[in-house]
Amino acid sequence: MANIAVFPGSFDPITVGHVELVQRALPLFDRIVVAIGINSQKKYLFSLDERLHWLREVFKDEPKVEVGQFEGLTAHYANQIGARYLLRGLRNASDFDYEKTISQLNTIVGDGVETIFLISQPSYSHISSTIVREIIKGGGDASPFLPEALHEVKL
Repeated sequence: MANIAVFPGSFDPITVGHVELVQRALPLFDRIVVAIGINSQKKYLFSLDERLHWLREVFKDEPKVEVGQFEGLTAHYANQIGARYLLRGLRNASDFDYEKTISQLNTIVGDGVETIFLISQPSYSHISSTIVREIIKGGGDASPFLPEALHEVKL
């Protein structure tokens, strides 16, 4: 049985922190599915097609990474694709408190799916998609926080 993890998120946009987390997790899994969760209640800055395209570009040279999308519960998506693990990054204590509760619920509704937490490296712990979106909306240079594949994109 393959050792598969889902790294879920909105990736609006994907940041260097997300990429670094996936790179650190690669030795732990046979395959990582970086999956965009679609929430109809959420307002996104970038379209689903743009975000999927960027994920494919960022990970195009990594054969163990696949890109996906889903609606509904993350744990159900993991079950559907045969993933037994969810990959999550922790930047701070607030992330831990929130993610701990979600992971416990995912274990119940996801028929035993486990959450694997990786703590952000200090050089990435201040980066979030929310902050990057604010920089972009404010007309600032977000390139230090974005993967190189997005540097050419007119944001």
